[in-house]
Amino acid sequence: MKKFFEEFKTFITRGNVVDMAVGVIVGSSFTAIVNGLSNFILKPLINALLALLFGQDSLSGIYTFLIRVDTTADVLDEAGNVIGTQIVPDLAQSIYIDWGAFINAIINFFLVAFVLFTIVKIFNRIREGHKKAVEDFLDDFPTKEEKREMKALGLNYKDNEVLAQYRAEKAAAAAAEEERKKAEEEEKARQERLENPTTEDLLKEIRDILKKGR
Repeated sequence: MKKFFEEFKTFITRGNVVDMAVGVIVGSSFTAIVNGLSNFILKPLINALLALLFGQDSLSGIYTFLIRVDTTADVLDEAGNVIGTQIVPDLAQSIYIDWGAFINAIINFFLVAFVLFTIVKIFNRIREGHKKAVEDFLDDFPTKEEKREMKALGLNYKDNEVLAQYRAEKAAAAAAEEERKKAEEEEKARQERLENPTTEDLLKEIRDILKKGR
């Protein structure tokens, strides 16, 4: 029994288990935020627009009946009094295609996807901003390698201006070295091509000789 509880303690204190629990909790809250924004803010606005296009009941009355069964329903006035009856389709007994529900499902899908995309984009921007702020903060401090090199050169690595100048000179030297290597490689390739000309090079040489002979 003691071994069982020790194994259980080890299991629940693992980092991945804790991270999973936090992810489930945050995910549930995140889902509630997305659904709330979609259902209580954006979707009513969409339905109000659709109500103007399709009528007072919006998409709720868009059906294609395959088998229609009618029934009677009371007609009420503004006070709630019965003033007559009307023939309406009995949806419980009829067989029909509910286009309104289908369109609403599509609208709801795009709303949820849009809200999710927007929230994720905002969080990514916040994360990138935080990461950049941390990097900018760390840039004010020299690395161990920079400390060692600046000490060897007799420079004060604690001075931000000296550190910035040292980094700029080091970057310029690295760029110059890169250009030098590139130029050496190009010259080496040119010499190798002169020593081992291709068929295209020979044809160009013959062409130039013929032009000079004219």
